[in-house]
Amino acid sequence: MSRNGKHPLPKLLHGQEQRVYGDSAYASQKALIRDKAPKARDFTNQRTRRAGKVDEVARGKNRNKSKIRARVEHVFAVVKRLWGFTKVRYRGLAKNANRAFVALALTNVYLSRRRLMAQVRP
Repeated sequence: MSRNGKHPLPKLLHGQEQRVYGDSAYASQKALIRDKAPKARDFTNQRTRRAGKVDEVARGKNRNKSKIRARVEHVFAVVKRLWGFTKVRYRGLAKNANRAFVALALTNVYLSRRRLMAQVRP
C-alpha cells in the first residue's frame, strides 16, 4: 500500500496490464501506474471535454458507467434506508455477515416487488 495506506494500487497491479482504469482517487497515482505497469494505457480520470470540445466517445463511456453505477448505488441506498445499515456495528463476523446477507436478499425482493406482484395477479 502507499504511504498513507488508503491506496491498494501497488498490490493490484501485476505489470502485464494493457489498460488501467480508475476514478479521481487514482489520478495522483500516474507515476506509480507507469512504474508498475509500463505497457498499460492509463485511463484514470479522463475528461470528456477538452478546450471546449466534447469527446463523444468518452461521453458515451461515461454515460454507460453512470447507468451501471446508479443501479448498484440504488441497492445500497435501499439497504441503508430501509434496513438500517447507516452505522457499522460489531456483533461478530458471523452475525454481521448474516445480517448483511439477509438485508441484501430482502433488498432484491423489495426491488423486484412489482415484477413479483405482476406474476401473482392474473
